[in-house]
Amino acid sequence: MISIIIGLALLMFFAYLGWSIIWVAPIVAGIVALMSGLDLMDAYTNTYMTGFVDFAKAWFPIFLLGAVLGKLMEDTGAAKSVAIQFTKFIGEKRAILGVLVASAVLTYGGVSLFVVVFAIYPIALALFKKADISRRLIAPTIVLGAFTFTMTAVPGTPQIQNLIPMNTFKTTPMAGTIIGIVATLIMAVGGYFWLKFREKRLTAAGEKYTEPDRSKENEDEEEGNLPNWILSLVPLLVVVILLNFLKVAPIPSLLAGILAILLINVKQYKTFIPSMNEGAKGSVMAIINTSAAVGFGAVVTSVPDFDNITDMLLGISSNPLVSESLVVQLLAMITGSASGGMGIALQALGNTYYELSQSTGMSPEAFHRMASIASGASILPHNGALLTLLAVTQLTHKETYKDVFVVALIIPTIAVIVGIIMASMGII
Repeated sequence: MISIIIGLALLMFFAYLGWSIIWVAPIVAGIVALMSGLDLMDAYTNTYMTGFVDFAKAWFPIFLLGAVLGKLMEDTGAAKSVAIQFTKFIGEKRAILGVLVASAVLTYGGVSLFVVVFAIYPIALALFKKADISRRLIAPTIVLGAFTFTMTAVPGTPQIQNLIPMNTFKTTPMAGTIIGIVATLIMAVGGYFWLKFREKRLTAAGEKYTEPDRSKENEDEEEGNLPNWILSLVPLLVVVILLNFLKVAPIPSLLAGILAILLINVKQYKTFIPSMNEGAKGSVMAIINTSAAVGFGAVVTSVPDFDNITDMLLGISSNPLVSESLVVQLLAMITGSASGGMGIALQALGNTYYELSQSTGMSPEAFHRMASIASGASILPHNGALLTLLAVTQLTHKETYKDVFVVALIIPTIAVIVGIIMASMGII
């Protein structure tokens, strides 16, 4: 058990320093194996790589198609068109709400979180400048809109964090609809009020908008050159409708969304191949990063004493939803990846929780939704998506993490607790 604790601490430490999990994960997994008396080469070539490959085999098509859809939305200007229109509806003076809603719409439509960051940031800069709001609130606003409720709680979201539990619990993306809606309201409303509170505090203290070093970047694109926002919204609606209302599987739903954006923007056909190539490249990095974390988890779960940890977690409460949510949240925190942490947890304990759902009479839908919500309640400073966001926005942990901690960890954890209570009462 000491080897597991040391391994997890090292992984979190090196990830916090910015070291790539692609090579840190197998090294730290080797340390765990050596300290646990496992054969080093077998732990790497067999256990680690089996976990790595199994996750990639199961989920690479989703990562690939989601990244391609997102890149096409970005390069055709569709994502920016939708975002600008929603911010106009809401009003320039309500900059935080505008950026929040625009981020949420794109994410719920299936656009990758990383693509949302690049698409929304220039719009956020312009809105925050006009409203004269401290730039430090841009990062937590995008985090709230793209990294929390639309990623894990809103029923039917095509994000990977809502799709992974489907195989384990034999459910659909709409699993746990009522719990998901309530959790969404807790995160969205609670997070928004916190950010408005912070806006007033910062403004009262005299902290207003300041220009970033590259303030003119991405500002030269004329809105008139962007595609029609209603047509730009169609590919996102295609994905959501096919996936949730027509019960089409995720892969053909995403393919249909890609086909829709190609047809709508056919005049830009010369950009299609470069965009799809870039999307494919991005998906490879995303799946490898996540698979590396899952491979590390495979080694951890192969350590003989892991059974003791499993028994402890399963026995932490008579309610299995408590242990499921806790183990998913902790592993997502440690790996710096919501999908990676959930992948590790369900790989190790998914069958156990499914059997518990059958034996206890608790709905598998509740286990699905709680695993998804708990995975997102996990953003620590070394989280991969957060590090990317800070790099793009030219902000630091010191400037932003206090607010990110509240909107992406504290409030989502409250949503997890409320969800467990609701499921225990049979409200699903």
